Order: sequence, then structure tokens, then C-alpha cells
Amino acid sequence: MKPKKLNSFGSFKYLNLPDLQFFIWCNKQYRVNRGIYNTIDQWFYEYGIINIYYRRIQLLAFLDSVKEDLNEPHLSKFIRFGHGGLTKRLNDFINNKD
Repeated sequence: MKPKKLNSFGSFKYLNLPDLQFFIWCNKQYRVNRGIYNTIDQWFYEYGIINIYYRRIQLLAFLDSVKEDLNEPHLSKFIRFGHGGLTKRLNDFINNKD
């Protein structure tokens, strides 16, 4: 599955929210828990996306790309990746984004 154009996220008013409010919004939209959110954010930071605005764009694009693939909608409280699944998904996302 090819991720959506990142420019579509560029105008989101949510990108400028304080961290906790941005996480709460992500939790409601993508059913992501705080640990997964922090791990994704840290992974993109270590990958070299230092600017928080651009990192959040990538985070949203990643969550959007996996939203439909993981679990059936609304069967579990949070999305789940399984052991090692999150890192694999992040690597696949970065390698296939072009």
C-alpha cells in the first residue's frame, strides 16, 4: 500500500498542538497508545527527522498507511503490531514512500 502524499498533512491544524493534545488527537483518530506513539516519534527522530513539524507529518502518514491494515476496525482498543512488527512496518514505510 502506497502512503498518501505527505503534502495532504501539511495544512493540518493539529500539527501545532502541544504534545499531549496531539497525542490525544492521534489516539482518537488512529487508536494508538502512548507507548506506540512515543516509539514511532523516537524512531523518526533517530532516522533523522529532527524538526517536530515534519516528524508529525511522517507520523500521521505512517499511521494513516497502517490504519486499515491492522486489526478489524473497533475490535480492540488500540492498534497492535506484534513483536517486532512496529519496527518492520516503519522500515517498510520509509523504504516504500517514494
